[in-house]
Amino acid sequence: MTCAITGSIYTPTMSPYLPVTGEEIAKSSIAAAEAGAAIIHLHARVPEDGRPSAEPAHFRNFIPSIDAACDAVLNISTGGSSLMSLDERLAPARAMAPEMCSLNMGSMNFGIFTLARKYKDWQHDWEPELLEATRSRMFANTYQDIESTVLELGQRQGARFEFECYDMGHIETLAYYLRQGLVQGPVYVQFVLGVMGGIGATPENLMAMKTSADRLLGDAYQFSVLAAGRQQMELATMGVILGGNVRVGLEDSLTIPPGKLAESNAEQVIKIRRIIEELGHEVATPDEARALLQLKGRDRVRTDF
Repeated sequence: MTCAITGSIYTPTMSPYLPVTGEEIAKSSIAAAEAGAAIIHLHARVPEDGRPSAEPAHFRNFIPSIDAACDAVLNISTGGSSLMSLDERLAPARAMAPEMCSLNMGSMNFGIFTLARKYKDWQHDWEPELLEATRSRMFANTYQDIESTVLELGQRQGARFEFECYDMGHIETLAYYLRQGLVQGPVYVQFVLGVMGGIGATPENLMAMKTSADRLLGDAYQFSVLAAGRQQMELATMGVILGGNVRVGLEDSLTIPPGKLAESNAEQVIKIRRIIEELGHEVATPDEARALLQLKGRDRVRTDF
């Protein structure tokens, strides 16, 4: 189980439970790990107003506390937000040399402007401005960006990747790099469904993604399912039935069935863990996840960067 704590999509106006400060992110991460999340996926925010940030200093506000309190795998985003440059997005992982990083497998329209329609009284001016900017700005991850990131963070620093595939073509790109030897199996594929500009969050689309990965990646991959918004639990459950792993968290959905605001990341972890165990499966510990994903180990991570 992966828990994505805060992300860069939702804003403080949308939920009072969204972690923003370093203390909030640390507390929420530790609670998610205690609830059973083996991997904690991390973004940072400006503590004063909750704006997405890729400043290493903001990651320093919570990384040491999380590291000291639990043994979860810390997975650092290289996605940041669509308004950041590649150098800005890579800065935290460059400083930390983590066990895992996320890596978007292509450029795409990443439309979160539709979220603005649901709200009127914003806490901060930046919130509607950031959402609306995604109407005219794309998230850029070119082939060169992907290759340089894999070389620098993967081959030189030893990180393994959560390869985020938002559409069928992203799986094709990952398969190309697997054939070329730039990445080595087992690759960890995150099927991301429900982001506007990517594949929709439906059971049919998840099956199509799984079928494509089976054909292109064979036995050289493991997968996890991330469904944005209200389909989070439904498709995560389907992913488990298909033999995969799951990702939940307030980065991906602010709610929990039957449609109320989730009051914490741990609440979502507890719910999906109950479903997993009632289906007859076991939840991996952090060390079991490290072995399955062939991670380098936390002793080679710079948590005091």
